[in-house]
Amino acid sequence: MNIRKAVPDDAENLLKLLNSVDESNFMLFGPGERKTSIQEQRERIKRLNDDEISEALVADNNGDLEGYLFIIGNMPQRIRHSIYLVAGVSERSRGKGIGTMLFEAMENWAKQHKIHRMELTVLAHNQAALSLYRKMGFEVEGTKRDSLYIDGKYVDEYYMSKLL
Repeated sequence: MNIRKAVPDDAENLLKLLNSVDESNFMLFGPGERKTSIQEQRERIKRLNDDEISEALVADNNGDLEGYLFIIGNMPQRIRHSIYLVAGVSERSRGKGIGTMLFEAMENWAKQHKIHRMELTVLAHNQAALSLYRKMGFEVEGTKRDSLYIDGKYVDEYYMSKLL
């Protein structure tokens, strides 16, 4: 497994992975809701690559993308030390250490870029993700009550962070 920076040529495979992960019903986009084109995905990857405080990492298994971690930086000086994270792993690859590898690569990137705070949100009932994030040193800071509306009911998200 190779954890690497995404490139614009990954757009089609990354978009397939994003749509696949959306099927888990643990993400912001519900199954089939994402309407991004390959060209739009290519441009998003390029924007992240061009931004010195953002990055798109992928888990590449011989050309098959099995996971991603988007690092989204902040421009205002007062929060430039902080990044927001969005991660996903394909269903067939969950529980195999790919999430851990992505988070380790992200933390190395964060140290090189002098990032002090890493933050993310996670559905309160997503036990697998919570377990990974806690293992990686993230702590729950608070609950976003009724944050999302999924399958006819409101669900909470936890706001989590880790300080370097």
